Amino acid sequence: MQELNEIKGIGINTIKCLNNLGINNIDDLVSYYPFRYEVIKKTNMKEAVDGDKVTIDGICENTPSVFYISRKLNKMTFRINTGYMVIKVTIFNRAFLKNKLIPGKEVTITGKYNLKHNEVMASDLRFGLLEKTIIEPVYHSSYRINSKKINKIINSVLGKTKVKDYIPLALNQKYHFMDKDRAIFLAHNPNNMHVLNEALNKLKYEELFLFMLKMNYLKNNSRLTAGLKREVDYVKVESFINSLPFKLTSDQLKCINDIYRDLTEPKRMNRLLQGDVGSGKTIVSFVALYINYLAGYQGALMAPTEILALQHYLNMQKLFPNLKIALLTGKLKAKERKELLNSIKDGSIDIVIGTHALISDDVNYKNLGLVITDEQHRFGVNQRGNLKNKGITPDILYMSATPIPRTYALTLYGDMDISSIRTMPKGRKPVTTILKKDKEIKDVLYMMLDELKKKHQIYVIAPLVEESENSDMENVYELEAKMNKAFGKVATIGVLHGKMKPAEKDEIMEKFKNNEVQILISTTVIEVGVDVANATMMVIFDSYRFGLSTLHQLRGRVGRNDLDSYCILISDRETKRLKVLTETNDGFKVSEEDFLLRGSGDLFGERQSGDMNFKVADIRHDYDLLLRAKEDSERFLKSKDYMAEHNKHIHEHILMAVDLD
Repeated sequence: MQELNEIKGIGINTIKCLNNLGINNIDDLVSYYPFRYEVIKKTNMKEAVDGDKVTIDGICENTPSVFYISRKLNKMTFRINTGYMVIKVTIFNRAFLKNKLIPGKEVTITGKYNLKHNEVMASDLRFGLLEKTIIEPVYHSSYRINSKKINKIINSVLGKTKVKDYIPLALNQKYHFMDKDRAIFLAHNPNNMHVLNEALNKLKYEELFLFMLKMNYLKNNSRLTAGLKREVDYVKVESFINSLPFKLTSDQLKCINDIYRDLTEPKRMNRLLQGDVGSGKTIVSFVALYINYLAGYQGALMAPTEILALQHYLNMQKLFPNLKIALLTGKLKAKERKELLNSIKDGSIDIVIGTHALISDDVNYKNLGLVITDEQHRFGVNQRGNLKNKGITPDILYMSATPIPRTYALTLYGDMDISSIRTMPKGRKPVTTILKKDKEIKDVLYMMLDELKKKHQIYVIAPLVEESENSDMENVYELEAKMNKAFGKVATIGVLHGKMKPAEKDEIMEKFKNNEVQILISTTVIEVGVDVANATMMVIFDSYRFGLSTLHQLRGRVGRNDLDSYCILISDRETKRLKVLTETNDGFKVSEEDFLLRGSGDLFGERQSGDMNFKVADIRHDYDLLLRAKEDSERFLKSKDYMAEHNKHIHEHILMAVDLD
């Protein structure tokens, strides 16, 4: 694999800038595709209306005038003759071009048209006339390295390095795909939209094919992997379920049966348990750990935060007072940690609950049989590898509170079996969701006061931690001042955000849990949080900033009781999209809408930044292509072609990608 320092003409500072963008070698560089394309073509000014984005070209008519507004801001104005009309041009921070913009100079301008003043407020200026339509690639960049420079560096290596084509020859021929080298060249240097779409189609299909090949390989491999042998009398499981102070729903019982069958069959379990916020996934996971314990194996439950880990630990201790349950977090002192690790190693601990520290190098189990991961952290192949290196191959149960539409789940989580909880436990009232405009804030404050008078607690969500020059969004500290002004005499107000130290977060959450704080102002760090039954209202400022699934997760922090609960969405924008939440409490419907509106990024959370980090494909727009890649990958794995010499590099890539041998 060629390194960036082998490229002529780029220095160490440029390499650092590329590294910051995730480009660490030449393979990364040539596959650093534009995230969009700017199509620059001449506007017919006869049809232009006020406010249009226009592109015009013509002859500069006068020497530009420059006005210095401040040391870092200047404004330049001049006129150009398009042959059809003379238009005034205003552009900021281009004073350095004044001497080049002499009368008679040919220029092309892009900007916003002001019909009343016959003026273009320009965002871009280039010299020369626009002879034909230009398709310009636009890359994710930084203030240290711009999009044009990235394109220039990429072009300096194209054609000098041979890239591997991971689409089997038979499929390349079947779909008449172009050569991969040409597809990459055209992705970075498009000359017309038709050919660009052909190139992108090839690159998208390859990404999706490899992804589905990996999913199908993992699924096939897990079916072949021998699981742990367990013999558990289901009567004991039933007896525990009947002893619970609440009745499980039919969906919960079905999921427990799925898990019991997996754990007592010889194959290794690799199951996704998905369900809405508050649907009762946690008790299902506790039953799974109990089944595993009855078979004589240790269990581990991983939570994304220490707060949630502590909550699980306390709840499980109440339900299983006779089991030896331990909590492993970063708060433990060295001596306590050492003693706990020894107890895990010698098998004295039946179930250990904690964060990802549970699979750290220094944690060794006597006979770990089941690992459950709660919320957004998929227990990926690398983590499985960590345990395999210790000689452990436990069963895996992954829980997600972001319900995924079944069609997408079957495709994207194709390497896992799926159990879903759709019904809610009895006694849970649906949360009433209300959409309010910024000017209706007084109404919201009165609603909050009503809840405080009932001795209930309230979450207030802000999208920012600190004030930003470029944004008028409410931040936690501004909101704290406003809430203190409104409710300081009747309520105690606390602040929680991701930049706080873990100890500070824990302290404020403990106070909120104990009703020492009545209004908690927070960022989305509360999305995966502690169950506070007395919290009956969620107020979300600038709610348009969030995806529907995130808003649904936030809404799920309230309504965890038999009290009337409310979620107030404050926004002047995107009210049509947000209205979805006022019409349904069904997380599966919400996620489907979110998927259609925003794509997979918000919907799949951590998975999107890991297994699904596509460079050109978008599963929302390219879903048909994904389904085709799914079918093709399944056939390919079963075919003789998979191990053929000319496809050997595909096999090697898959083994490397899934970390299996």
